[in-house]
Amino acid sequence: MARYTGPRTRISRRFGLPIFGPSKYLDRKNYPPGMHGPKFRRKTTDYALGLMEKQKLRFYYGLFEKQFRGVYKKAQRKRGVTGEIMLQILETRLDSIVYLLGFASTRAAARQMVNHGHIQVNGGKVDVASYEVKVNDVVEVKDSSVSRQLATHHLEMSTSRTVPDWLSFNKDAFRGVPQRIPTRDEIQPIANEQVVVEFYSR
Repeated sequence: MARYTGPRTRISRRFGLPIFGPSKYLDRKNYPPGMHGPKFRRKTTDYALGLMEKQKLRFYYGLFEKQFRGVYKKAQRKRGVTGEIMLQILETRLDSIVYLLGFASTRAAARQMVNHGHIQVNGGKVDVASYEVKVNDVVEVKDSSVSRQLATHHLEMSTSRTVPDWLSFNKDAFRGVPQRIPTRDEIQPIANEQVVVEFYSR
């Protein structure tokens, strides 16, 4: 299981984005970490820009470098725009679907729910966060008091988020179904995926 255990606020401050979710500390110090303070500006090369965009996506989806590169290579083998396909693969991972449905308040929590066996796909337990959910697969919370209680708690915390249009959602049944593959406009990533593709194509 890919699990980042380092300083999260530091990473968010480096990119100037709430990579791991809302952060009050980031609101107070919305500049990169370090002893030089908010006025320090480092010259950014093309390589550094590509690395930064790649790291944003990697941390956002909670993948290690080997896993993320694997996603890129898989997207590269498919016909179409590599960057868009890469984002679609990331968004249709089981942990991403669980997060988007609101069963978990963060992507890390979604990954943990999957790994702990709280999620089922088409009636069977799937405990692999990177499982690729296909169109019309039924993703639901296991019918147990512990699993449903956990999902209810996260649903209450996720009320500010809306379920994307490409997912159908039955809150009462704790169930969601991908109706189609999301388009590039529906994903709205926090990084420029084309720069990431160029970075790996060097």
